[in-house]
Amino acid sequence: MASKTETAFAKVPAVTAGFWVIKIFATTLGETAADLFTQQFRMGYLAGIALFALPLVLLAALHIRSRRFYPALYWATILASTTAGTAMADFFDRSLGIGYAGGAAVLLASVLASLAVWRLALGTVDVSSVTDAKAESFYWLTITLSQTLGTALGDWAADDGGLGFAGGALVFGASLAVVTLLWWRTRISPVLLFWAAFILTRPLGATLGDFLDKPLVEGGLGLGRDYATYALVALFALALWRIPQRPGHAH
Repeated sequence: MASKTETAFAKVPAVTAGFWVIKIFATTLGETAADLFTQQFRMGYLAGIALFALPLVLLAALHIRSRRFYPALYWATILASTTAGTAMADFFDRSLGIGYAGGAAVLLASVLASLAVWRLALGTVDVSSVTDAKAESFYWLTITLSQTLGTALGDWAADDGGLGFAGGALVFGASLAVVTLLWWRTRISPVLLFWAAFILTRPLGATLGDFLDKPLVEGGLGLGRDYATYALVALFALALWRIPQRPGHAH
């Protein structure tokens, strides 16, 4: 029988190349799916937050209570966090009127505060230390805040930063490549690089999602939020099916 630590940590996937591929599909899908409901279906951001936050809370609670790693449950929770994060970021940026820069600043402070409290409470923010309910609660809180921050960063870069959707995707993709090289070639903290990469995949997904669904005249491919979402659902499901999933190892 596996030990308690092994059983608990087995719920967290190993951080592999496949992990990042699925994460990017999830963040891109979260952008188009959230916009589909909040904008195209005219639900509004508050209603969208309510719609997506409920499954996020339920899935996170179920994940925390589960005894081993279930890939479908883990990635469903990630997807719920990125759709809820998109709606929350849009509410901060637009409904509260503080703009993309203001929203990104508030959300960056929130992510850093979550990581700081997590480290003070448990001594580390390394995902390999997520072996109990308390650590996993911090894990999902920080992930959701990072997804929300990433949306605001993507919108800020594409609009206020003047990069456009394709330009923003290239910049964030290049930044992610730099983080990967730093992980391979330097002794910079792998924990720091993990969270940097985790945050960067979200604005990459946000700009990619907008590039797919926005009209041609706005710099997108013009697929529309509905067709872009359907295509991304298929790609996300295919990635889950074809990319091997295995639990990580506690250090």
